[in-house]
Amino acid sequence: MRINIIPFSFELDTVSLAGSCIWALALYIGLDSTKKWVSNQLERWFNFAEGWLYTSTEEFESTRRARESQNAFYASVFSIVPFLVAGILTNWLTDVSFGGSSWAIALGIMTCAICSLFALANQDYDDDEDED
Repeated sequence: MRINIIPFSFELDTVSLAGSCIWALALYIGLDSTKKWVSNQLERWFNFAEGWLYTSTEEFESTRRARESQNAFYASVFSIVPFLVAGILTNWLTDVSFGGSSWAIALGIMTCAICSLFALANQDYDDDEDED
């Protein structure tokens, strides 16, 4: 006997989902300064919001290092969300512009490869600047 838990059905377009994730990865890799800015802003907000949960200053200060590192982890995880939204929009725009999901995926893969090369080159350049 099969029991339907959800009384409705929905269809998930796996091609659009894959294209959106590829575009999100390309934007996440390519927009490094934006990624760092979003992560820093989220970390600041998490640290500020958590300060309201403590009533004593001693307890707040004694757990500061653990909370701040936990908030940095959460901020880095949640910084993916704006790039997922941008990836969905970019995939949709590419799909509408070129008229097919295969174009969106192909351009997303090419953009991901180009952004990866750019990030590698930029990382090497940033390391050279730090040595001065």
